[in-house]
Amino acid sequence: MPPLMAIAHRAGNDKAGLRAALDAGVDLVEADIHLFRGALEVRHLKTLGPGLLWDKWMLVRRRATVLPELHEVLAAAEGDHRLMLDLKGPAAALAPRVAALLREVAPDAPITVCTKQWGMLDSFDDPVRPVLSASNRVMLRQLRARVRRRRAYGVSIRRELLSPAVVAELRESVEVVMVWPVDTPAALAHARQLGVSAVISKNLDLLREVMAGWGDGSR
Repeated sequence: MPPLMAIAHRAGNDKAGLRAALDAGVDLVEADIHLFRGALEVRHLKTLGPGLLWDKWMLVRRRATVLPELHEVLAAAEGDHRLMLDLKGPAAALAPRVAALLREVAPDAPITVCTKQWGMLDSFDDPVRPVLSASNRVMLRQLRARVRRRRAYGVSIRRELLSPAVVAELRESVEVVMVWPVDTPAALAHARQLGVSAVISKNLDLLREVMAGWGDGSR
């Protein structure tokens, strides 16, 4: 098996995290993209009405939070195309807006685009690399059927849903099988046992171990 790809989870949601992950040498840096009142906001926080944002155990006022926009993140990457844009939410205009921006500022960049709303991926042209995401068993069953009919660059799946047999099946239809969350050594060991292609982690030190080949028999 080739070395695991290292993907920095949410690191692209702020410029400092983006720079740190790129400088560390990861294969991809993930950034979460939301469409809000015409702006392509880069954030993991979800919208709660017009003035609030939330995540688990967190509630913040929008006016007290500085949110970068996608064009700013692309500029901060300084031409480095190791980005994975995770499209969030059901807004119909989100994918066309992102696709139009990529055609304008990075038309030849093999940027990776990931989403649970798989129809959004139809908005993108080569060389954008489409990734289908699944977070529960129903979605995984549908994803397995879809990639048998229609190949994709990759899939991104919650680690606990997978088995080595399912991963082997998926690898027949896609180039890259990504799993998340992989934030501990135990989770990394499980990902290796599954036979996946890539791990998505918020733990940059753990990703450095992945890139160094520690624990995979290569050192």
